[in-house]
Amino acid sequence: MSDLQISLVIIGVVVIVGVILFNKIQLARYHRRIQEGFRHDHDDVLLDVEHVSVATGERIEPQFGDETLASADDELVHNADSEHILTELPSDDDQVVQDEEVSEERVNEVIVVDDAIHYVVDIRSDSLIPHEKLVDLLQQKFDYGKPVRWYGLGSKSAWEEISLDTIDSQSDYVQLKGGLQLVDRSGLVTEINLSRFRDMVEEFASQLGAEANCPDIVDAYARAIDLDKFCAEVDILVGVNIISKDGGAFVGTKIRALAEASGFRLESEGVFRYRDDETNEVLFSLGNFESAPFLPSNMRTLTTHGITFLLDVPRVARGEKVFDQMIHIAKLFSSTLNGILVDDNRVPLSENGMRKSRQRLIDIQAAMIAYDITAGGEAALKLFN
Repeated sequence: MSDLQISLVIIGVVVIVGVILFNKIQLARYHRRIQEGFRHDHDDVLLDVEHVSVATGERIEPQFGDETLASADDELVHNADSEHILTELPSDDDQVVQDEEVSEERVNEVIVVDDAIHYVVDIRSDSLIPHEKLVDLLQQKFDYGKPVRWYGLGSKSAWEEISLDTIDSQSDYVQLKGGLQLVDRSGLVTEINLSRFRDMVEEFASQLGAEANCPDIVDAYARAIDLDKFCAEVDILVGVNIISKDGGAFVGTKIRALAEASGFRLESEGVFRYRDDETNEVLFSLGNFESAPFLPSNMRTLTTHGITFLLDVPRVARGEKVFDQMIHIAKLFSSTLNGILVDDNRVPLSENGMRKSRQRLIDIQAAMIAYDITAGGEAALKLFN
C-alpha cells in the first residue's frame, strides 16, 4: 500500500470518528433540553388550580377551588329561592316534549312565495296528499304560459320546493303553495290562464277535501299589467362594439385566445360569457357583431369585422362596477386587435359617451330598487328570463 493510500485511509477514519462524536454531542444536548423542559421551577397552570393567573383579554375555562364551590353553593341556594335560576335536568318525557316542540316549530316555518311577481295559491289538507294526485298537479306546471313553482310542507318536515324530480311515493305533504309567475320577457300572463290556474287549484283541493285559498283574478291581472309595463321600461342591454381601424377583419383564433385569457368561456349559444366566480351568474357576454355565432367548430376559420360586448342591466348586481370591468376588458381587446370602440351605428365611442351609458345603467337599477326589485336578485332573474 502506497503512502498516498495510507494517508487517505487515515483521513477517512478521522472523518468517520469526527461525525460519530458530533452526533453524540448533539444527542446529549437534545436530551438535556428535554429534561429542562420538564423541570418545574414555576407553577403549572394546568396542574395547580389554586394559583391560576389570567392575562387580560385571554379566554379561560372556569376553575373551582373548595372555597369557590362552597360560596357558589350558598349563592345558588339563595338564587333558587328568589329567582329560580336552578332548574332540574329534563326527564326523558320532558325531552320528548321538547323534541316535539322543535319539530312543530320546524313544520310551522313559513315559506315566502313572492306575490309581487306571482299569483300565489295555498292548499291545506287535514290528511296526507296522495302521491298520484301530487304527480298530476306537478305535470300541469307548464300549461299556463308562464312558469309555475310548487312548494310543499311535510307532516314532519319543513317547506321545500317540489317537482316531479324531487317527490317520491313516501312524500308526506299536507300543505302546498303554488306560484304562477305574472310576467317574463315574453310578456304578461293572460287573464284566461290565471283563471284556468285558479280553477285547477280549486278542483284539485275539492277532490282531496282540502281547503284552497286563491286570490282575486282581476286584482292579479291588474298587477301583472303594471309589472309588465315597468319591466319593459328597465329591460335594457348596454352594448359596446369593436371594429377594425382599417376596415380589416378579426380572426377567430385570436378572438378566442383573448377571450379565454380574459376569463370568458365559449358556451353553447355561440357567445362567450364572463361569469361571477361565486354565483356563476353571467356578468356580460362577448358575441359576433355579424350574424355568424362563435362555435368551437368554426373559430379556427372564422373571420369577422366586429365583436360586441353586452351587459344585461336588470340581471346584473352592482351594475356600475360590472360596466367598468366590461369597458376595461373591451379596451384591452381594442388595443390588441388594433380596433376602435363604436356604438351600434359604428360611431366612435368617446369617454363622455361611455359615462352617459354608465349613468343610465345606474338610473335604471335605482328605479328597480324603488320598485322593490333588485337588479341581479332572485326576482329580477325570474322576470328577465
